[in-house]
Amino acid sequence: MSNSRGVPYFFNVETKASSWDAPSELTPDEIKNLPGVEYLSQAKSQTSGSGGGKPGQVRASHLLVKHSGSRRPSSWKETTITRSKDEAIDILKGYQSQINGSADVFAKLAAEHSDCSSHSAGGDLGWFGRGQMQKPFEDAAYGLEVGQISDIISTDSGVHLVMRTG
Repeated sequence: MSNSRGVPYFFNVETKASSWDAPSELTPDEIKNLPGVEYLSQAKSQTSGSGGGKPGQVRASHLLVKHSGSRRPSSWKETTITRSKDEAIDILKGYQSQINGSADVFAKLAAEHSDCSSHSAGGDLGWFGRGQMQKPFEDAAYGLEVGQISDIISTDSGVHLVMRTG
């Protein structure tokens, strides 16, 4: 299960290659017998428009700004991130003042500026349960009401604004 996207992926232990799509050489019956297959059925039920995640799960979007101390100081838009953590916080404070509680502005800024691959979905991370995200992120998401946006939080990935969406 991808911690950043909250969706399952396939990993070949021999080649060390990962893919979001099932390997073409596997039959549906072979896929049903793979370890972790329960994550595939969870992902399908959560994206099928059935109204939400499982009991105890939340849905959130985020706007991530990485800094040089992030565990992976690179992103889809910058090969090497050199800004300091304080600079990253200042950037988020600017976004925070633009958002002013608006989910639409949040999604627009996340799509344009978030250092996470979830930028392509307006920052949406989908449904997740306890233990799937880094603890400070999880605590922030679970501590919000639907529609609320957190203050700036810090994780090993960088600094975030989190908006609970479900």
